[in-house]
Amino acid sequence: MLIRDILAERPTLSFEFYPPKDDVGFWDLYRTIESLKPLAPTYVSVTYGAGGGARRKTIDLVARIKKDIGIEPMAHLTCVGADRTEIVRVLDELRANDIDNVLPLRGDPPQGESKFTPVEGGFRYASELAAFIRERHRDLCLGGACYPEGHPEARNREADLENLKRKVDAGVDFLITQLFFDNADFLAFRERAHRAGIHVPIIAGIMPILGVKQIKRFTQMGGATIPKELLKRIEAVEGDAEAVRHVGVFHATQQCLLREGAAGLHFYTLNSSTATKAIIQCIADAWPSGSQPESRQ
Repeated sequence: MLIRDILAERPTLSFEFYPPKDDVGFWDLYRTIESLKPLAPTYVSVTYGAGGGARRKTIDLVARIKKDIGIEPMAHLTCVGADRTEIVRVLDELRANDIDNVLPLRGDPPQGESKFTPVEGGFRYASELAAFIRERHRDLCLGGACYPEGHPEARNREADLENLKRKVDAGVDFLITQLFFDNADFLAFRERAHRAGIHVPIIAGIMPILGVKQIKRFTQMGGATIPKELLKRIEAVEGDAEAVRHVGVFHATQQCLLREGAAGLHFYTLNSSTATKAIIQCIADAWPSGSQPESRQ
C-alpha cells in the first residue's frame, strides 16, 4: 500500500517509533504498536540508526509490523555511515519484505560529532539519497522531512525552501514536518512552500510534551521553538511529571484541531502509546470520519 495513494483520497493518521536497544524493549514496543492498532493508523514509521545492528532492528521491526500486526509501515533510511552499496542492500531487503514506503533522510551526525560528513561513496544530502532511491525503485513511495521554522543548519528560510524543493523534485511524494508547537508556524510554512512551487501533501508532525528537559533538548536539536505561554505553563509544573503530561496532551490536542486542515497528523510517540491515545480520544468526535482529521487543502 502506497501512502501517496491514500493521501490522494483522504488525510492520514500515523505514528513514529524508534527501534529499542534490546530484545525486551523490542517486544515491549511490539505490544505498544499492537495496542495502537484499534486507532486505525494509516501507517507507522520506524526510525533508522547509524550502526549495523540498529539498521537490522529497523528492517526486522517494519517487516513484523506489516506481516504480523497488519499495519502499513514506512522505514526511515539515512545517509549516515552508509555508502551506495550498503544503501542498495538495505533497499533490496526492504523490498524483499514487501515494504512499499521509505523516508529518506540525511540523518544527524554520529554521536560526538558536530558536523555531518558523508562516508566515501555515500550521500551528503537527503535530496541525493531520494534521487538515488527513485532511480532504482520507481515503485516505492518516498516521504520527506521538512522544518516549519527552518532547518537549524540552513542559512535562512529561503535557502531551506530551496533545498526542500530539490528534495521534492528528486522524487519525494509527501512531506512530514518536524515538531512544532504553534499552528501559525505550520500554516505560514505551508504557504511559503506552495509559493516556492512545492505542491506535495504536507503532514503535520505532532509531539506531545511529556517532560520539560526532554522537549527543550528536542527543540534545540530540531530548530523549533516553544511559545512563551506554553513554556511558562510547563515550567510552572516541572516538578510534577503528571501535570506536565496533562499540559502537553492538552496543547497537542488543540494543535490537532487545525481549522485550516492538514494532509494528515503524524505523532512522534517516543515509543509510548498513552499520550497519543488520549489525544486521539479527545479529537475523535471532531474528525468527520471518526478516525481521521479534516483536511481543507
